[in-house]
Amino acid sequence: MYKFTRVYSTSPGGAIPASKLKYVPTSGTYPKGFSVAGVYCGVKPGNTSKPDIALVTSDRDCSAAAVFTKNKFQAAPVTFSRKLLEAKGNAGLRSVIVNSGNANAVTGMGGLEDAARMAETTDSRIGVEDSTIVMSTGVIGQRLPIQKIVDLIPSAVHQAGHQHKDWMSCAKAICTTDTFPKLMSKSFSLPSSPGVGYRIAGMTKGAGMLAPNMATLLTILATDAPIAPDVMTNVLRHAVDRSFNSITVDGDTSTNDTVALLANGAAGGQPVSSEQSPDYEAFQGVLTDFATDLAKYVVRDGEGATKFVTIRVVDSASEESARQVARSIALSPLVKTALYGKDANWGRILCAAGYALISKPGQPVNDVPEIVPEKTNVSFVPTDGSRELKLLVNGEPEQVDETRASEILEMEDLEILVKLGTGTQSAVHWTCDFSHDYVTINGDYRT
Repeated sequence: MYKFTRVYSTSPGGAIPASKLKYVPTSGTYPKGFSVAGVYCGVKPGNTSKPDIALVTSDRDCSAAAVFTKNKFQAAPVTFSRKLLEAKGNAGLRSVIVNSGNANAVTGMGGLEDAARMAETTDSRIGVEDSTIVMSTGVIGQRLPIQKIVDLIPSAVHQAGHQHKDWMSCAKAICTTDTFPKLMSKSFSLPSSPGVGYRIAGMTKGAGMLAPNMATLLTILATDAPIAPDVMTNVLRHAVDRSFNSITVDGDTSTNDTVALLANGAAGGQPVSSEQSPDYEAFQGVLTDFATDLAKYVVRDGEGATKFVTIRVVDSASEESARQVARSIALSPLVKTALYGKDANWGRILCAAGYALISKPGQPVNDVPEIVPEKTNVSFVPTDGSRELKLLVNGEPEQVDETRASEILEMEDLEILVKLGTGTQSAVHWTCDFSHDYVTINGDYRT
């Protein structure tokens, strides 16, 4: 019988694997006016100690926006939070309340009532009505132990603080099969207020059911910059498209995916109210880079993953074509298993690129030659700065240096570079490999 050692998966005791400790911050710079908490409730029966109720709350009204899953079976918290943001016009929000261990998805009208109770209980403790976004993550198709949750929400509000330990507890509370809490913070400035220091902090969770249009993914972003409600949705969508919509673990899109952004303006300065302003462009860049770094943490923690892989497609006829090719390669189980097996099987990469742009029934056929075999190049690019390994040059296979291939594939990080030779556009996608552990984790997920 084949034996393997579970190294990259969640340990029974919840210890963070040594290989992941470097991604866990020991301090942070957090936005003014926000308090957070993570408390233990025991939402999932098997959880006996891990925090599983998370709260992020502001001491003043926030502009807010969220991007949600495109799965047709949308969880109750998604439906509730979308309607709330629409009703409030992205203004006057205060809090995000989250439970892990149960997705509150496909739970009917009772599930919607449970989501509303979570929000209402939080609102009552904060003292502001209709001001709380709700998120849930975990097992699908089971009702929440709602009384346990609402009984614990007052404790979360009472314990909320603004220290690093509070942010870390909150980040841990949203995790499910994650092996480490994913928390980041940074400072930045805006052109109109160079003397004002702004801060942004964010936490995310996700390790499986990861594909474009987000994942089994929850993300909360908070900033003390003054961002107007009218521009929140577009600035967030731009960031999500280039970060959380550019990662893949296994090709599944969950029912609960939510990325939310809250901006309370507590640091002062000129409000960012126009998409044509230098401040908007600057904040868009900050948010996109920040979200991208968080999204990469999710891929690094892919269930059973041993490699972090960048798929870079360049010289494409269009950005959308480059995205589709990169996504196709990232989703291919044959590519991902070859990477796990450290096999330089570039034919699988080429195959995934070749079917990426096939028109689906009902879609118009694109007559532009976006993939031309005789112009296509494929290489492995190591991230340590050493020389790349060319696998295909202008449609002609190279004599692969297997020793060099083994050296690159032994690395935790690597890049697959595809040059299409049909234009000037490009796209990047991040993915991981498939290991035996992925099957093990998902074979007993409910228990």
